[in-house]
Amino acid sequence: MTGLVSDIAMADHAKQVQAARLPKAEWTHEGHFAYALWCLRHAPDSATPEAMRETIMALNDAHGTPNTDSAGYHHTITIASLHAARLVLEARPGAPLGDILAALMAGRFGRSDWILDHWSREVLFSPAARRDWIAPDRAPLPTAHFG
Repeated sequence: MTGLVSDIAMADHAKQVQAARLPKAEWTHEGHFAYALWCLRHAPDSATPEAMRETIMALNDAHGTPNTDSAGYHHTITIASLHAARLVLEARPGAPLGDILAALMAGRFGRSDWILDHWSREVLFSPAARRDWIAPDRAPLPTAHFG
């Protein structure tokens, strides 16, 4: 677990993401979910698909990570991850964000490969899925929080 254990730390993390100043080493699987959770709770306009695309692409640019058909921003993963974050957040109304992030990371969404339960590698890593939303081809996304 990183230092993302308090609402203050999560807010600082989110502000660094939005300013494209978060160090690349902190833009991890957990860092992505921390940003999503904070936006969902405190800045819903920043949690829209297009706002997420713009913010993440800007951060990638600041890190020198190209946003191409094979690297950088991935729209389908972003939207699926927002869905997962929303499920975990809604299952714990009012809980501190650090606790919610810890629960998310301890559950199935904390595994970086959770998404492959829903998409085949071929579909998920296609240029089309990187650019736009592509529906799962293996199993629908969950509609209620579990683990």
